[in-house]
Amino acid sequence: MAFIGSCTNGRLSDLGEAAKILKGRRVKSGVRLIVTPASKRVYQKALREGLIDVFLEAGAVVTNPSCGACFGGHLGVASDEDVVISSSNRNFVGRMGSAKSLVYLANPAVVAASAVTGRITDPRDLAG
Repeated sequence: MAFIGSCTNGRLSDLGEAAKILKGRRVKSGVRLIVTPASKRVYQKALREGLIDVFLEAGAVVTNPSCGACFGGHLGVASDEDVVISSSNRNFVGRMGSAKSLVYLANPAVVAASAVTGRITDPRDLAG
């Protein structure tokens, strides 16, 4: 699973960086990419700028603004042995769901690149 957003790294600039990586690409089969804008205002601006369309065309799920997957309450709870790359701000055992999941923190560009390849990926490796 790949997660971009929530209150941390869900700003318009963060979503823009992720959209640059995802434009014209698809999320790898078997990977869930969840994008959660930080606020209603950010969601509306991302919608107007076409970022939401980029995410949807890439195969991401765009949620309403909320904490979402970050705190493991809904919208992408990590299961046992799930590997998650997240742009959220906290990483402790069980934070995003199962205590048996493996959660890695990264910036939104790395999360987007990783969603495309299905492994932790430096976005510069996608160039060309």
